Amino acid sequence: MRVIAHATEDTSRVREALDFFLSGACVKEGSKLVEELQAEGHHGNPITILSVQLKKKAECLNFARFVRRNFSEEDVDMLREEMPERLDDDMVFHLRFDKQAAYLQQVKLTNSSDAIIAKVKIETYPKNREKAGAIVEELFG
Repeated sequence: MRVIAHATEDTSRVREALDFFLSGACVKEGSKLVEELQAEGHHGNPITILSVQLKKKAECLNFARFVRRNFSEEDVDMLREEMPERLDDDMVFHLRFDKQAAYLQQVKLTNSSDAIIAKVKIETYPKNREKAGAIVEELFG
């Protein structure tokens, strides 16, 4: 997962939004796993990039269950419709969550570029888009 805290935002609040997903995934001491990178935005403004990678199978499954449990039916319907576009050729499933909603302890999909971006790698052997799609359906509804 990755999120950008713009100069006009309180980085600690953006971190809290990211921590919401980590705690939902039952990641122990998740905030300690978050990497923080200072960068320069498009117009030269300072930004902070917060990112975390979940590698343990249990944490990844907990993340998917947490997201699915907290999705609205509208979000589930949107995911079903957009699944082919969200699953790329490398079997990575792309999600964008509303930062403000996450800060308020809600899971809500968004199409905004100013979002908490989650990339979920779907492993199939051999690599198979149809099987990956079935796994996505099982995980996220």
